[in-house]
Amino acid sequence: MASGTHATLIETDWNEEWKALQAARRSPDDPAWWDSRAKHFRPRETHPYTQAFLDHAALKVGERVLDMGCGAGALAIPLARAGHPVLACDFSPRMLEVLGEGVAHYGLEDRIERRLLAWDDTWEAAGVMPKSVDVAFASRSIATSDLGAALVKLDRVARRRCCITLVTGSSPRIDHHIMHAIGASVTESRDYVYALNILIGQGRFPELSYIASPRRDTFDSLEDGVADFARMLEHGNEDRLPELERYIAQHMVPNPHAGEPGEKGKPQGAYMLDHERIVRWAFIAWSPCGDERHAD
Repeated sequence: MASGTHATLIETDWNEEWKALQAARRSPDDPAWWDSRAKHFRPRETHPYTQAFLDHAALKVGERVLDMGCGAGALAIPLARAGHPVLACDFSPRMLEVLGEGVAHYGLEDRIERRLLAWDDTWEAAGVMPKSVDVAFASRSIATSDLGAALVKLDRVARRRCCITLVTGSSPRIDHHIMHAIGASVTESRDYVYALNILIGQGRFPELSYIASPRRDTFDSLEDGVADFARMLEHGNEDRLPELERYIAQHMVPNPHAGEPGEKGKPQGAYMLDHERIVRWAFIAWSPCGDERHAD
């Protein structure tokens, strides 16, 4: 190494930097917020993201799975229907109730065990024991200020494989195309970079691939659309609201699927934008401690 150079990448404490970023974000996820949204979540087994995640996960026949942050069962229900025992955990009581409705509908009571559990809880005290599942998932669901500890918990509970997805850019709730068009700034968090580096620091060999998840935001009027998309404006961008209204007015088109169930089961609105929003997720998999082989 040349004189005067410094290997800051190697010496960076990626988990401490993650913690600092979480503290600076507007508001952390909490159970009450997800409880309020649970009624709009219904599993859709044909959703492209669900199938892509399961394809990447590469499960073996009959493997037992931990689905951490399971929500209403987008993964848990198709897994159970395919013959996998599932330990489905979430910190939202209402999400678990909605999952229970799906479990009853498909007759999966003997395949899916539901449990109220948060990332920051003591998992063993909640009955989630070390090496108690073959594969541990966290699909779009890592809501914690301590990412390093969360990854260790997944690693500890899994026998063969761990799989997570994290957003590659900013929040998945933001349409980058619109924000760029109206000149609004967007904070790029790139959460997956932290997970990769933390895992490497923990002695793992993470594998990285990507899932492109299409989304259509629908609304019933220009006013509804502006109100909905205004949530994407970060602090300091409130003055871009007139540009946002003009953009939506110019790009709203009739929705041919108005009234049909949307991605989360909520009826779609009468209008949509003339472009599809793509959210890109980083799929990260690794072999846990005790199975030092690379993930299959």
